[in-house]
Amino acid sequence: MKVIIPVAGVGTRLRPHTYTQPKPLIPVAGKPIIFFIIDQLLAVGVSEFVFIIGHLGDKIEVEITAAYPDLEKKFVVQNHRSGIAHAIWIARETFINSEQILIILGDTIIDDNINPFIETPNSCFGVKKVKDPREFGIAEFNDAGEVISVIEKPQIPISNMALVGWYKITDVKALLQAIEYNLSNKITTHGEYQLTDAIMRMIENHHQFEAIPIKNWFDCGKREILLLTNETLLKKYAAQEEAHYDFPNTIVIPPVSIGKDCQIKDSIIGPFVTIGNRASIEKSIINDSIIGDFSTIKTVILNKSIIGSDASIKGTNQSLNIGDNTEIDFS
Repeated sequence: MKVIIPVAGVGTRLRPHTYTQPKPLIPVAGKPIIFFIIDQLLAVGVSEFVFIIGHLGDKIEVEITAAYPDLEKKFVVQNHRSGIAHAIWIARETFINSEQILIILGDTIIDDNINPFIETPNSCFGVKKVKDPREFGIAEFNDAGEVISVIEKPQIPISNMALVGWYKITDVKALLQAIEYNLSNKITTHGEYQLTDAIMRMIENHHQFEAIPIKNWFDCGKREILLLTNETLLKKYAAQEEAHYDFPNTIVIPPVSIGKDCQIKDSIIGPFVTIGNRASIEKSIINDSIIGDFSTIKTVILNKSIIGSDASIKGTNQSLNIGDNTEIDFS
């Protein structure tokens, strides 16, 4: 089976990190977001990959090619960001003859069994109940539990079942016809050609979609969700690795993921910390944070922080001689 993965977005909600690093390459639990998706798909037999790249797409192509040299893959450039449906349309020649395809958004991680996406004979998409449906594509159901409509980020939500960014299409021709119709008639939502609008047209043309409930889903577009994803995946995968770190005068509280050739001393690291390769950390306390490659951190306390690659943070040392009945607040 072939999978189409749009990764052309600019990641505005994760700035300033996404000014220089594409969102799919931001690390969680020791590896980039996109690598979790690739590994998950390879594990269920998906063998052909199409990546639709744009913003900093050359970095994505370089990293994926280096990490997966034998992967059967193609890269298609979306020069103008006009929505996911538009991205799929410009990549159509790579899958036009496929009987069925998967479409997976490159910043969404599902921590669940994805075999139903492969095994179901019908078109389908993943759904999960959310608190604020206005931030997502939403599916509506009839009394029999059948999908009757989908809509992108509605101001007045029709349900609280969000689309999680994982789709299977069993009629590729019908999808392309729906996208072409919307493009020709300039049918957009929020100024873009949405995949949800194309799916809605397919539903109107009596194409059946199933909704597959997802237990754990991480939309890694926000700082707090990125840190939660890092924590959850570290609990699952770092513990399995049973890595033992030995740094001078340093306490490591698992689960953590520490990259290659890091220099760490006189520090407390963890829990829920991902540190990239060749980072240097001294006299610091770090928990619930993500630290990029080649970063230097000295005399700092970090909590719920995301530090990019090649960053440098240095704090201060205090030598105090404090008498009775004295209060000092450094906050």
